[in-house]
Amino acid sequence: MTGGARRAMGTTQRSATWKAGEMDRFFKFSERGTNLRTEVLAGVVTFMTMAYIIFVNPGLLSAAFGVDPAAQAAWIPALATATTIGAAIMCIAMGVFANRPFALASGMGLNAVVAFSIIIGLKVPWQVGMSVIFVEGIVILILVLTGLREAVMNAIPLNLKRAIGVGIGLFITFIGLVDGKIVVANPATLVALGDFTTPAVWVSLIGLVSIMAFMAFKVKGDILWGILVATVAALLLGVTKLPTSIVAPLDFRTFGAPFQTIDGGGMAIMQVFTGSLAPTLLLFVFATMLSDFFDTMGTVISVGEQAGFVEKDGKIPGIRSILTVDSVAAAVGGFFGASSITTYIESASGVAEGGRTGLTSIVVGLLFLASAFFTPIIAMVGGALPITAGALIIVGFLMMGIVREIPWTDFENAFPAFLTIVAIPLTYNISYGIGLGFISFVLIKLFHGKSKEIHWLMWVVSGLFILTFIMPLIQKLVG
Repeated sequence: MTGGARRAMGTTQRSATWKAGEMDRFFKFSERGTNLRTEVLAGVVTFMTMAYIIFVNPGLLSAAFGVDPAAQAAWIPALATATTIGAAIMCIAMGVFANRPFALASGMGLNAVVAFSIIIGLKVPWQVGMSVIFVEGIVILILVLTGLREAVMNAIPLNLKRAIGVGIGLFITFIGLVDGKIVVANPATLVALGDFTTPAVWVSLIGLVSIMAFMAFKVKGDILWGILVATVAALLLGVTKLPTSIVAPLDFRTFGAPFQTIDGGGMAIMQVFTGSLAPTLLLFVFATMLSDFFDTMGTVISVGEQAGFVEKDGKIPGIRSILTVDSVAAAVGGFFGASSITTYIESASGVAEGGRTGLTSIVVGLLFLASAFFTPIIAMVGGALPITAGALIIVGFLMMGIVREIPWTDFENAFPAFLTIVAIPLTYNISYGIGLGFISFVLIKLFHGKSKEIHWLMWVVSGLFILTFIMPLIQKLVG
């Protein structure tokens, strides 16, 4: 080897070392006990557990784009583009600006509110429904920038924060059991054991048992390997099938929804503030804001506990950056026409794989970006919910550990925690479970003559939850 070649090789090696060092310093790999390989693997696992949204969200939202099935189907490519591009941008933003392993995508629950309660229920153009979400995101961003959203999170008692994480763990497990058809609806008993003669159940069980085996043998990437095994089983049992095409075109028709001109003239966003439906639409802004606010809070706290980010006093360092990105994401979701984009509880699966930095969420973002072009391939896995059911069940189990920290002999603190834990999965809503826990905490402290122990923000938030719960009654009374 010539001297010039050796110098060139040495320069290349030093450059690679310098880049590795820069990446370590930026993402804080050493400080958080992780490395590049672990973060990439965690990002892949997180993506695999939430990739279903690529197909579920467009299908659900398309119901609001006309009564004719053909017309609804015609909008699915545009909604898929909005869903994937929106998730990609916000996941990358979370990784760069907050450096936390939280992934974001269009939120389940809120998308149903947008499609069925706002657009179909109020008979408004779809752009107006997206405008409600856009305005809601801007309002939450203002709350973050003024410090109010962070103050609310810091005002919540530590035991309630722990209960939120446990409740969401049970919620995730329940979702996994339902997605895997292991638990099904029953008109007599509400839920029942699924039909073990169906292929979907066996795909779920194969995935679950595979993950259990990989965990027992301490195989790195156990959850991801379990998902891959379940994918093979799904192909063999006919639960999913190989795609007929590879690439799908992008469609940007829903982008800029709040500022599109609608029938009757004017931009869609103006209907939120003017016209006969403005009071009702503003009420939906408040309702979706409250749901978005506390869903994110519960997710950040529970995943943060699992990742070791939560300090002894219950605070999360850098929480404002996390909440800022999440708030911007809600507005971006409305702007793109993808419904509210929010922090996903499935981020816990990547954390379980060792993800501790923003590189995890950047990897998720890049995979969402790739899926925008290759949705037929992703449909093979993400479109078959039983494939990821086992992963969700395991993640729910991993989030249960913090339950031992709750002082169960102390009724004042234990009962609100208990109510939060059971209400989150049983109402199938994170926010409702949190609300019932908050209200019971305030009432119990009041009954014990300890009103001074209640932070003033707990009074305000509990009052807002009470208002939310009785809102249907108010609407009925006022017509």
